[in-house]
Amino acid sequence: MSTLYAWVVPAYSSGSPVDHTWVTTYDSRQQPYRDIAEVKQAGEDNWYCWGSFHPTGGTPGNPDGYIGSQTGDRGIAECLVLPNADSNTNAAARGTIFTYGIDGVCHQLANQVLYATKANGSPPMTVKAARGYAISTFLYGTYGLQHAAWQSKLQACAGVQPMTRLPSSTEERVEHLPDDFENHARQVLSEKPELLDKLLALRAEVNTFAAQKVPGFFPPDAALLNARNQHLLDQAAVLLGPDEFRNVFGIEAGERIDIVDPTVLGQPIE
Repeated sequence: MSTLYAWVVPAYSSGSPVDHTWVTTYDSRQQPYRDIAEVKQAGEDNWYCWGSFHPTGGTPGNPDGYIGSQTGDRGIAECLVLPNADSNTNAAARGTIFTYGIDGVCHQLANQVLYATKANGSPPMTVKAARGYAISTFLYGTYGLQHAAWQSKLQACAGVQPMTRLPSSTEERVEHLPDDFENHARQVLSEKPELLDKLLALRAEVNTFAAQKVPGFFPPDAALLNARNQHLLDQAAVLLGPDEFRNVFGIEAGERIDIVDPTVLGQPIE
């Protein structure tokens, strides 16, 4: 058993309203390792989560970038997502977020690592305190859009330890997988059940659409993915109206927010 820590920095630019998230087995507030070599030498883990190595975290209003920690099964976490490896160059470090910006982004991959904190009777920790999380989970869900692959991954990693805290059957896994966006929306729109139902129906359509492969010979670039995502968010703004949209998503209706980091795809920032 180990403690897993979740961290944030602004995504791809200091002024970004969205956070990049990653996970470690150590508290970087107490031990800020300078590079991944030091992490490995100390016998610790750092899950890049489709980002680069960060010695410490930090965002406006959160100087150390710490957003939570919880005891977890390190063996399962390492099975679900390979630690101490770059997601861009090592497929095992991607979990089931196989294609960044299509299957999910860093939030979903960090959540896959943190699934190892699931205990009997209590849900796993997620990075729901990260900025932009409501937007990310509206588009990609809690664990990404590769649902069948994620279920298979959970089943495979359940055999890492003889005694595991992962659910024992496929049905139980499906039933108990957290849906952070739905939980958040239900809380915000608790007094407007009809509007909630319409938003969740739209969200189901959004996930289905986002999971479709973009036609063409080459993977779509960040600009195209962000334009698509913006269009999907704009549909939610039309449905909810400006006040409820702000309450649910934390941004103004019509405000442009790029959830897909172009630097992860090796592209310049516009």
